[in-house]
Amino acid sequence: MEKKVHDAVKRIRKSFQSGVVNAGDDSRIVKCMRRALAGEKLTVAFLGGSITQGSLASNPQLCYAYQTYAWWERAFPKAVISYWNAGIGGTTSHLGVARVQEEVMSQMPDFIITEFSVNDEDESLHFKETYESLVRRILTTPWKPALMLVQNVRYDDGGNAEKIHQPIAERYRIPCVSMKPVLYSKVADGSLDRRAITPDDLHPNDLGHELVAGVIISYLEQAKKKAEALGPDPYCGGEGDEDDSFLPLPIPLTRSGYESVERRRNYQIVPYEKQGFHKDETPQLSISDCFKRGWTAKELGAKISFKVQGENIAVQYRKTVRKPAPIATLYLDGDHQHGILLDSNFTQDWGDLLYLETVLEHGNPGEHTVEIEITTATEADAECFYLVSLITG
Repeated sequence: MEKKVHDAVKRIRKSFQSGVVNAGDDSRIVKCMRRALAGEKLTVAFLGGSITQGSLASNPQLCYAYQTYAWWERAFPKAVISYWNAGIGGTTSHLGVARVQEEVMSQMPDFIITEFSVNDEDESLHFKETYESLVRRILTTPWKPALMLVQNVRYDDGGNAEKIHQPIAERYRIPCVSMKPVLYSKVADGSLDRRAITPDDLHPNDLGHELVAGVIISYLEQAKKKAEALGPDPYCGGEGDEDDSFLPLPIPLTRSGYESVERRRNYQIVPYEKQGFHKDETPQLSISDCFKRGWTAKELGAKISFKVQGENIAVQYRKTVRKPAPIATLYLDGDHQHGILLDSNFTQDWGDLLYLETVLEHGNPGEHTVEIEITTATEADAECFYLVSLITG
C-alpha cells in the first residue's frame, strides 16, 4: 500500500466513530450481547443489495457482512454465532420488505443489518415508505431482534439515500452508520484516491469492505462495553421481555403501507390462465440465485394471468444483457387501454437485473387481476421473458 493511501486509511480507522450518524437506542443490541456473553446461540443476519451480498470482495469471507459476523465470533467466544447473508444485487427496500419474512426472519435472527442506501432512490417517497415499512416489520417481530442500519455511498459523487433513510432512523431511534462522513469525505477532500477502496465507484474492494466493517464494528464495540458492564444474561430480550423501549412504535412518517406485502413465486401462487408460459422448477441453489421459481415465455402472444389481493401490486422480472429479448405488456384489472410495458432488454452491461415494476400503489383494497402478455418477440431473441414473482399486499 503506497504511503499516501496508508496514511489516509490510518486516519480513517481513527475516525470510525464519525460514521455514526444516529446513535439511536442500543438497548436491543446490548440485550443481544448479554445473551452472547452468557454463551447463547445467536444468528447474525444481513439484508441488502450487492454490497451486502459481497460484490467485488475477492472471496465471500472478505465482504463487510462476513467481517462483521467474524467480529461477533471473536467478541463472544462462549456463544455459538451463526451467519446469514440475504444480500441480492441490484435490489431495493421494496423487495427487501417483501422477502424479509421468507428469507431473513425465517432464520430467527437475533441481530440484523439492513443496507439499501445506494439502490433506493434518494428523492423517492415510494422508497421512503418501503424502507419505513421494512424497519417497522422488523421491530415488531415477536422475538424482538436488534436492528442496525448501514448507509453505503457512491464514491464518485457521494450520493446515497440518507435523505429519506435518516429521518426513519431518527424516528425509530435505530442505530445507523454511514460511510459518507468517514470514507467518502476522504475521497472528496483528495486525501484518499477512491480507486484504493473501490474499482467502480460503488462496490468496495477488499480494503473498502474492511473499512465498512470497521465503521460498523466501532459502534458495536461501544455497545459491547455496556453489555459487559451489565454482565451476561441468557434471559435478556425475546418475547417474554416487557421492557422494550421500541414498542409501541411511533406514528409512521409515511403511510407505511408495505408492512404486510409478500412476494409470491410459482410455488406460492397459481395463475388462473396460462398459455405459452412455463413454470420453472429448476432448484434454487442460494438466495442470490434469484432467477428461479418463476415462469418463462418466448412466443408472441403467450399469456399468464393472476388474481391477487391488496392495494399494492408489483411484478418482478428479469432484465437481461443477452439481447434481443421479448417485451411483455401488463394489464391491470382488464384495462387493455393502459398497458404497462415490461421490457426485458437491459440497457446496462454488468449483468442481469432483478427488476421490480410497481403496478399499483395505494389502490383500492381487495381483489385485482394481473394479465401479462408477450407483445414483442422474434426468432432472433437470445433469451426468454422471465417473470420472477408478484409482490402484493
